[in-house]
Amino acid sequence: MGVDRFNFKPIVATSVAIVMFSLSGPFLRAQEGADLPVSAAQPGNSARVERLLSELKQAEGGAAKRIASEIALEWSKSGSPVMDLLLKRGRDALERGELSLAYEHLTALTDHAPQFAEGWHMRAMVLYRQDRYGLALHDLGRALNLEPRHFEAMIGLGAIFEQLQRPAQALQAYTLAAALYPAHEQVTEALGRLARHEGETL
Repeated sequence: MGVDRFNFKPIVATSVAIVMFSLSGPFLRAQEGADLPVSAAQPGNSARVERLLSELKQAEGGAAKRIASEIALEWSKSGSPVMDLLLKRGRDALERGELSLAYEHLTALTDHAPQFAEGWHMRAMVLYRQDRYGLALHDLGRALNLEPRHFEAMIGLGAIFEQLQRPAQALQAYTLAAALYPAHEQVTEALGRLARHEGETL
């Protein structure tokens, strides 16, 4: 899907401001080595998530991927069977490439469960696939407001900022993701890529 250039720039500018505000507090705390806050809005097993996030910081290779998958599973629990079904339908449609249908399911989810971070994260993935970067940034900002440790949302931010040629913001997003999930291969590659870019521009 093409980008509407007339509406694109103001949407992106507003969304970047929202996202950077969402990132700033967690990012600074991560840089200082402080624990990130627990989101009261997330209905998953918070004690288990805390333990898994702690383990993820030390894990490598396949163990890190397994722990990350377990965290994602906890973050996918809305506390409502109906909302969980909407999330599943949205994900399934996204995997099939049915982006309009995925967007419909996930919009219904965010409308009915606006405090569920994973709904916003998944809808952002659909919007990204549709090249609707400004709206995707907005949804990622909502996800991070609800769950500041959502490393996949941070990685999504980094990818979008790279697409928008905003390397400083991309570096910030990937650095925060790396503080939570050091063994993530995509993040490691992105940090190296951005470091080379920074060196070339000096």
